Amino acid sequence: MKRILLIFLIIPLISFVEVPNNKYFEISKNLEIFTNLYKQLNIDYVDELDPGGLMRICIDAMLVSLDPYTNYISESQIESYRFQTEGKFDGLGAQTKVIDDMVTITDIYDVSPAKTAGLKVGDQIISVDGNATEGMSKEEVRKLMQGADGTSFNVIVKRIGERKELPFTVQRSQVNVTNVPYSGFVADSIGYVILTTFTQNASKNIVKAIKELRTENPDLKGLVFDLRNNGGGLLMEAINVSNLFIPKGEEVVTTKGKVKERSRTYKTLSNPLDLDIPLTILTNKSSASASEIVAGVLQDYDRGVIIGQRSYGKGLVQITKDIGYNSKLKITTSKYYIPSGRCIQSVEYADGEPKDIPDSIRTSFKTRNGRPVLDGGGITPDVSLKHAEISEILKQIKSENLIFKFINQWTLNNPTISTYEDFGFNEYDKFLAFLNAQGFEYKSTAQSKQESLLAHLQENDYGTDLIDEVTALHQKIKSSDDKALEANKIEIINDIEMEIVKRYYEEKEKILFTLKNDVEVQKAIQIITNSSEYDKLLK
Repeated sequence: MKRILLIFLIIPLISFVEVPNNKYFEISKNLEIFTNLYKQLNIDYVDELDPGGLMRICIDAMLVSLDPYTNYISESQIESYRFQTEGKFDGLGAQTKVIDDMVTITDIYDVSPAKTAGLKVGDQIISVDGNATEGMSKEEVRKLMQGADGTSFNVIVKRIGERKELPFTVQRSQVNVTNVPYSGFVADSIGYVILTTFTQNASKNIVKAIKELRTENPDLKGLVFDLRNNGGGLLMEAINVSNLFIPKGEEVVTTKGKVKERSRTYKTLSNPLDLDIPLTILTNKSSASASEIVAGVLQDYDRGVIIGQRSYGKGLVQITKDIGYNSKLKITTSKYYIPSGRCIQSVEYADGEPKDIPDSIRTSFKTRNGRPVLDGGGITPDVSLKHAEISEILKQIKSENLIFKFINQWTLNNPTISTYEDFGFNEYDKFLAFLNAQGFEYKSTAQSKQESLLAHLQENDYGTDLIDEVTALHQKIKSSDDKALEANKIEIINDIEMEIVKRYYEEKEKILFTLKNDVEVQKAIQIITNSSEYDKLLK
């Protein structure tokens, strides 16, 4: 472990040749102090220590003092890292979650070892190659499943509706998850393309999708480009995607950092795919990094209308460095600036998340057409739409996994459902009965706070008049909470429907189902089909 730390800290010394001489002594001194401390803890501490776990705590504590994106990637996290950068990994090909102390499959990729083996959503993983998994984290279970491509492992699962535990053999293979899971038409001659991550070949896949749309309908009149919930990825793919819609030789992004070699300007290198098609770009608060580069560039050049909510606000560039033993350091090296000159990095953080700072303290810049745009906190849409926040009661229902468990039971009696276009859930009374059988009791934040206040008043003898007033208010809040299941019925049903569709259909059908009532897509269609409104927004 001492060797790992020395590699971890010395590599930056070798890289940054311009470190002032007076810093070398400080670095050397503190390395020696840390090494001696770490050694003595492992030798003399009263209880047995886990050297790897102790080192991880040390590393995390050091990095937490920096920005949220400088991270240590351990050997056990490499698969997740590969998925984020390459869109592929070796493993089960399923999403899991710990439910009732058991790692449970919550979603399965369309082409994956899990699906080939016959595993299903809802399966609880009882053991892997004879190793009991009860009480394990999903990371620990995933580690048991790791192995070379082409090898296999055995799992035993507990499945709803089956009395006996079921054995399966899973053949390990590389899982490739496409970054363009759907493209098609959302209105007459209006195309739609969704990009979920800026992994390798993102731009090529978008080109392929748009060309297929033109083949299907040569009279393509507009494009809805969906970057919602896209957390970013590779910088070069962001540049390539921007290049599809702006001319060759245009500035896309400039990076500026402490090391001169990290500061450079990137321009488009190829001829564009289309400079004229009306374009709308959908963003939300989870559109980050590379998504913000593309949305910001298209906004700065007045090439498309941004619709939705302000993006995340990540204007920092990271690189990764190998630091030995199949582990990496992802380190922030520079900030990026888009063509108007603005940096969209959020300037304030709270608990590792960007704070939504008011426009009044953000600096104004100009797009090519002279429209004002702001820095200091993400891309502000040209057309802002309020995002529907999930209700407190639905959050509580989902946190207790009650919709998931209900659907596990529901699927036993419904081996098939109607097409995704026609499907609708109309058994809300059965869901309410299920909640009741599970002992579900909703308590809002307001009710919890009122109960605490009432208890405090009673304990400290604040007098009957005040206690009676607070008690009356508490009863009103409780009465409102008792009606919450009915008041939020539509929202809860929508969530149930989406979760049911996930069990029966593949990724394209799932996306099409969500698009049926997508307010932001409908707004994009409206703007594209109204040329005067589209032009007015950009000019």
